[in-house]
Amino acid sequence: MNQIQENFLSNMQVQKQYFRPSRITDAGSKAQAASFQDILEAKTKEASEGSALRFSKHAFHRLADRNIELTGEQMDRLAQGAQKAEVKGIRDSLVMVDDLAFIVNVPNQTVITAMDRSQAQEQIFTNIDGAVFA
Repeated sequence: MNQIQENFLSNMQVQKQYFRPSRITDAGSKAQAASFQDILEAKTKEASEGSALRFSKHAFHRLADRNIELTGEQMDRLAQGAQKAEVKGIRDSLVMVDDLAFIVNVPNQTVITAMDRSQAQEQIFTNIDGAVFA
């Protein structure tokens, strides 16, 4: 049983390994590198005013398996794409950010899976009812 558990990474381990630091600015100070934890906390604070986008365990594993790294700017665009889908009444949306494709369950504000263009060989997405290019 321990051998099986050792082969899996926790969400925090995946975050530390695959999310690149981005730049955030404080009012009146110059840009500084921020850890994923700093970005996550900032986004969580913002989410108290609205709904925050979450990643399912499956999506975290897909990010890790497919070596996909998101910048803070890409995360913002992904969240904005999910918000646009919500405004249009889309339940399950394909959200495209650059060459990355995300399937988002909009009512739950949860990213279900992620892939880049090379993994979407057939470029066919099923079980969605809308798409957003963010």
